[in-house]
Amino acid sequence: MPRSGSLRWGRFIHRHRFLVLAAFLLFVLFSGWYGRDLSGRLTQEGWFDESSESVAAATLADSTFGRDTDSDLILLYTAPDGKTVDDPTVRGPVTDQLTQLSATYPDRILKIDSYWDSPFSAQATDTAHTHAFASVGLRGSGTATVENYAAIKDHLGAGRDGGGPGGTTVQLAGLQPIVEGINTGMQHDIKRAEVIALPIVAILLYFVFGGVIGALLPVLIGGMTILGTQGGLRLLTDHIDVNVFAGAVMTLVSLGLAIDYGLFTVTRFRAELAAGRTVEQAVTRTIATAGRTVLFSAAIVATSLGTLFIFPNGVLRSVPYGGISSVLLAALLSVTALPAALGIVGHRIDTLGWKPFSRTKTQEQIDTGFFARLALSAMRRPLAVAVSLVLALLALSIPLRHIEFGGLSERYLAADNPARIAQERFDELFPSFRTEPLKLVVVGADPQQLSDIRFTANQVPGLTGRFEPSAPTTDGINVLAAGLADKRDADQVITALRAIPEPPGVEVMVAGVPALERDSINGLLEGLPVLLAILTAAALTLLYAAFRSVVLAVKAVAMSALSLLSTLGILTWVFVQGHGANIFQFTPGPLMFAVLALIVTVVFGLSTDYEVFLLSRVSEARVAGADAPEAIRYGIAHTGGVITSAAAILIVVTGAFGFSDLVLMKYIAYGMIAALILDVTVVRMLLTPAVLKLIWR
Repeated sequence: MPRSGSLRWGRFIHRHRFLVLAAFLLFVLFSGWYGRDLSGRLTQEGWFDESSESVAAATLADSTFGRDTDSDLILLYTAPDGKTVDDPTVRGPVTDQLTQLSATYPDRILKIDSYWDSPFSAQATDTAHTHAFASVGLRGSGTATVENYAAIKDHLGAGRDGGGPGGTTVQLAGLQPIVEGINTGMQHDIKRAEVIALPIVAILLYFVFGGVIGALLPVLIGGMTILGTQGGLRLLTDHIDVNVFAGAVMTLVSLGLAIDYGLFTVTRFRAELAAGRTVEQAVTRTIATAGRTVLFSAAIVATSLGTLFIFPNGVLRSVPYGGISSVLLAALLSVTALPAALGIVGHRIDTLGWKPFSRTKTQEQIDTGFFARLALSAMRRPLAVAVSLVLALLALSIPLRHIEFGGLSERYLAADNPARIAQERFDELFPSFRTEPLKLVVVGADPQQLSDIRFTANQVPGLTGRFEPSAPTTDGINVLAAGLADKRDADQVITALRAIPEPPGVEVMVAGVPALERDSINGLLEGLPVLLAILTAAALTLLYAAFRSVVLAVKAVAMSALSLLSTLGILTWVFVQGHGANIFQFTPGPLMFAVLALIVTVVFGLSTDYEVFLLSRVSEARVAGADAPEAIRYGIAHTGGVITSAAAILIVVTGAFGFSDLVLMKYIAYGMIAALILDVTVVRMLLTPAVLKLIWR
């Protein structure tokens, strides 16, 4: 039976429905207006483990010598046919352009070193002298560097064959073009999801409800959630760095879960009306039943996302800001603004409907429908069904043994992205000059000790050349740099460098982007057991609070773990091993470490989320006096259609991100799609009734 407190809240919402809806509409409109410039305030910082040795070494080197800017921006010049980069007709215009750039943007550009006038000129051209490069160091750090690059990008002569100075072709490589490619790609993905997914979801909901009003109300909640969360994140950016990744998560959660919550709420409201209740009764019972389930669901998803706060990486800590604020606002709107709107609409919920779809199924139709038959079928031989499905899901997880992890890379961009093409071309032409070198930061060494350390470091295999000074010596601090031949060997090379014996009073630290990435990846892997332990403990606690059953709570967590393992196995098989790379248009390679943590928390949260909706109806039937098999059948029959529809909506939303040019966004999209399909078919409709039958024998 619904609790008296929730019934009183429902009557309050219905009594003040116009005021409640108006208040929330005004709130989200103001929040959306306030957050209109959010995208420009999100940062690209926070990818690395702030507690690692590599970050400490980089901070020490940067504070002593200033930030190493050699890899910020690389201008790769290709001479016209029949000429070399030494021809006066090529050299003159190029050097003039570089001089003019420095003079025009002194507040943006720190320095320019090129083949024609730099300390590394001997390394800055190929053997045929048809290619050469210039290194442009930008002022500032983090987001300021990104903004400085954006300010000068259109004045570098790139983008047209032969359109550069002296008839050269100019390509842009280095860290900033790659970062900009990822940043721009995410912004495009967010807009695509909002523009494409919302109309498709509205059409899908029309066929679910058979009416325009019923279809638009969940979409309204999704739109209100986006606007409301946008303002909240904008407020946060005044106080902390919020990575652009949080914006993508905000859109994904807002469009997906908010519309799902709206779907569950509207479905229950229509069912209450169909049972002969008045509009006020339908509103109050909807809040007391579906509303309570939505709140528990939101608590589980928010808690799952909140576990990312255990990691020191700014990008992972940014994700919960967007995700938690979205899911909590979606839940709040689903028990306030949406019921108020339903109270206003009342029996007109099926207005402008199509009768074949708008008819609410009778109790008899639901009890003899597809999902009821499916549950009964799974319960006839529960042990055989459970064992076979568990083995099948575990088999899907087998590719996990081949999982690999990586950091930011041009390979996450589309194959035809100009920054990726330029970076790959640069690495091919200049293998000994890496835009992401390994660095040794040596503190307190005298000349002989430094020489010995350098000699030992140069014996380590996997480097493109010898360690050379990358900054002048000062205050007993030295910085040496060498390129890493293959990123896949980073762990072995870094471990060997960290094993170099330190003379008394001398400290040797490994820094550079490869070390920063590997420390972040290893920190994530070390933190995964803690993450999973917190996820499990939180889910068990919340599920026990919801159902007062340890067995049901443990069963739900076990199902979610199976779904997660299978999803990660599929992701590894596709994205690491490369099956389907041509179909989905991506380059196989390591999984982005930050995306792995996000997928773990979101998939676990969603799996537990759907379990809550199903078990809520099973518990309702048990409380009403039904025996175990009947309660299981009732729960599956009454939630099968709505859970399937909810999953279809989330698949549409995440599918919009599947068209991304960024591999890391494809990870998220296809990972969630795989998890949703497995969860609502194999796990929720077949495995769950079989396991529950075994438990309640």
